[in-house]
Amino acid sequence: MSMSDAPAPNPVLRRLPLIIIAVVALLGAFFLRDYLTFDALRDNREALLAFRDNNYVLTVLVFVAAYVVIVAFSLPGATIATLTGGFLFATFPGALFNVMGATIGATAIFLAARWGFGEKLGARMEGSEGIVKKIKDGIDENQWSMLFLIRLVPAVPFFMANLVPSFLEVPLRRFVISTFLGIIPGTVVYTSVGAGLGEVFARGETPNLGIIFEPAIILPIIGLCVLAALPIAIKALRGKKGI
Repeated sequence: MSMSDAPAPNPVLRRLPLIIIAVVALLGAFFLRDYLTFDALRDNREALLAFRDNNYVLTVLVFVAAYVVIVAFSLPGATIATLTGGFLFATFPGALFNVMGATIGATAIFLAARWGFGEKLGARMEGSEGIVKKIKDGIDENQWSMLFLIRLVPAVPFFMANLVPSFLEVPLRRFVISTFLGIIPGTVVYTSVGAGLGEVFARGETPNLGIIFEPAIILPIIGLCVLAALPIAIKALRGKKGI
């Protein structure tokens, strides 16, 4: 039997990874909502620090693995996990561990979505006409800029930033690099908040998670967004001028 005569993969089997992710996400939202919280971190802080001091390498491995699972299955608590990374490992290397876990988890969703739907949707968009085709062509021409933008802009949900590229036939290498680099600014901010949780716990307060929207933080991020969008604007201007 030739390869062209081979039976097509079962549609349900192709979508099984996404189905599993969806089911686990729903179960996690219901059963884990009271465990992956700031209160849980506060109440278990001494045990976590003691375990880290006695088993540093194991703590790093377990933490990164847990972060991957949280992101890959869209479980509640990604922000708490980022704070925990700072609390346990300081801003650095905590931010590195957070970025690693988030990138691996995001890649898992990307691959699951591409395996289940992405190639087919991308081919349909490529073969379409009119506005849909123009939108896809525009994204294809500015993939690096668009990928960095959706990572840098805090308003874009992380889950959606993982799914959309898989539907637009973004190469895996490009997705991984843009994810790793694009989430660094926001991750460093929240990791630094986590690094100061010891003092927050001592005062009986809660961390200021809105710090990312303060001028000293948001303005540099907006500047990065402008830089990422600059190639798109230049191409658009050249297109209008016929250059």
